[in-house]
Amino acid sequence: MPDPLCLLFDCDGTLVDSEPLLAEIMAKYLTQAGLPFRPLDYMNDFRGARFGSIVAHLERAYGEIDPTLREETERDMRREMNERMLNELAPIEGAAGALDALGGLPRCVASNGPEHKIRRALDSTGLRHFFDDHIYSAYSVGSWKPDPGLFLHAGRDMGFDPAHCVVIDDAQVGVRAALAAGMRVIHINRFPEREATPAGAIAIGHMRELPGAVERLLPMLAANHA
Repeated sequence: MPDPLCLLFDCDGTLVDSEPLLAEIMAKYLTQAGLPFRPLDYMNDFRGARFGSIVAHLERAYGEIDPTLREETERDMRREMNERMLNELAPIEGAAGALDALGGLPRCVASNGPEHKIRRALDSTGLRHFFDDHIYSAYSVGSWKPDPGLFLHAGRDMGFDPAHCVVIDDAQVGVRAALAAGMRVIHINRFPEREATPAGAIAIGHMRELPGAVERLLPMLAANHA
């Protein structure tokens, strides 16, 4: 019988602990560009969001900035992020063990980030071999979470329909995208005191819980796949 499910992983905050670093760098460059932004703003309100969406939100509050400055800000921000990921980025605690415990189940990464950033993150943290070249970027697909298009494309390209895809994501923007795609969702909710898990998603608090959560889904997915 074919594999009953495919696992679709978010990257930032799910597999790699990049969000505190990204929040720091984003705050530096956005504030320099005249769009006041604090690291806590990202962590509290914008985790997982597309950079362009964050800029648009800030411009509505503080006024539009020159398009050339906007491009330079994103370019410089991403350059520093790529450089610092080499030495400062770590995997999410328990990620490697969870991926190993999931055995040979088909899996991929589907992230709002650019493909080169996803690859750099996985290479820097030693997680790349778990996914080979099964990497999907919203920039390549042309669809960003919370739109379901990225997950739908990734599942289809992996050979699975939505009913047999399980998305693992730490941010509400990704959870909403997966639910809109008609997929099952495991929400790694590390901030339950300030972030509710959307209805329809399974909540866990740590990556070590992931293999058990997937195992509990296997019987019903296998039955549906028969």
